[in-house]
Amino acid sequence: MAACGGGCVNHTPLVQANDLAKTFDVSPPWLNRVLERKPRQLLRAVDGVSFQIEKGKTLALVGESGCGKSTVARLLVGLYEPTRGNLVFDGQDAHAVFKTAGGNALRKRIQMIFQDPYASLNPRWTVEAIVGEPLTEHGLIVEATALKQRVGELLESVGLRAQDMAKYPHQFSGGQRQRISIARALATEPEFLVCDEPTSALDVSVQAQVLNIMKELQRKRGLTYLFISHNLAVVRHVSDQVGVMYLGRLVELADKHTLFAAPRHPYTRMLLDAIPKMHDTGRARTPVQGEVPNPLDPPAGCAFHPRCPHANDRCRAERPALLDVVGVKIACHAVEEGRLR
Repeated sequence: MAACGGGCVNHTPLVQANDLAKTFDVSPPWLNRVLERKPRQLLRAVDGVSFQIEKGKTLALVGESGCGKSTVARLLVGLYEPTRGNLVFDGQDAHAVFKTAGGNALRKRIQMIFQDPYASLNPRWTVEAIVGEPLTEHGLIVEATALKQRVGELLESVGLRAQDMAKYPHQFSGGQRQRISIARALATEPEFLVCDEPTSALDVSVQAQVLNIMKELQRKRGLTYLFISHNLAVVRHVSDQVGVMYLGRLVELADKHTLFAAPRHPYTRMLLDAIPKMHDTGRARTPVQGEVPNPLDPPAGCAFHPRCPHANDRCRAERPALLDVVGVKIACHAVEEGRLR
C-alpha cells in the first residue's frame, strides 16, 4: 500500500453493521399454546439493518417509538446477540470477540449512554463509585488516590466539579445526572459511543447543554457516535448521516443535509412535515398519519403501505430492498419506479 501523506483522510468505516436482525420469542408458555392451539409468536424487532459509520462521525437513527432503534443500540454494544447478521468493529467481528478472552478489551472501546439518567445510575452509590466502576472493573486503575483523581478529571470534562464525586445521584438535576452517565461512559476512553435517546428525558434548555458537551467531546477525542432519537431537531444538530427506521428496517439512509433538504421516502417526508417551522405560520401542518402496525403481525409487502398515499399493488405484495438511488439509500418502490420525486 502506498504511503499516505499528512493530508489524506481514512474513509474506512470504524463501525459496520451487516444485515443485523434480532427476533424475540414472545409466545405464551408451551402449555397455554397447546390448550389454546396458538402458534409461537415471534417479534422481529430488527429485521436486516445495514449501515457504516466512519471514525469521528455521527450516524443518527430516527423513527417512531417501537421501530427497533433501541434494539439496534443494544446489539451494537453486545447486550443482545444478533439472530442474523454481524457487526464489524475496526475490522473484527464484534460479537465473535465478545465471547472470547479479548471481549473485555473490545468492550472498553465501545460504551453506551442510556436514555433515562434517573434509572441508569445506582441511587445507593456515590458518584465516585458510579464513574469509577468501569475503571476498577477493567483493571485500569486500582489505587484509591489515582482513582479519585481520574474520577475528578472525568467529572470536570463534562462540566461538573471534582467535589461532586462525594454526592449521590438524587442530589443532581436530570441534566447533571446525564453528565455523570457521560463521564462514566468516557471512563474507559472508548472510541465508539452508542447514545440511546440521551436527552429525551431532559428539558429543552438542558438538552442543548448536554448535546453541546457531547459535540465538544467528539471534537476533542475523535469519538464516533451512533445517536438514537425521535427528535428531528436534535438529529439535525448532532448528526453527519441520518438513518430513518420503520418497523425494524431502514427505509432511508442519507447524509444530513440531503435528507433534510430533499427527503425521498414518503415516511421521512411525513416525519419532516410534522415539525413546526418558524416561517410557515400560515400553513397547516400535516400530522403524522395513521398508526404503526402491530409488529407481531406486520403488513405484507412494504410495511409502510397502509399509511402511504403512493402505495400500489406492488407495494402491498413485495417488500422493497434498500437500494442506492443517486447517493441516497431508499427502500421504496414509488421512488425506484419514478412515481415519487
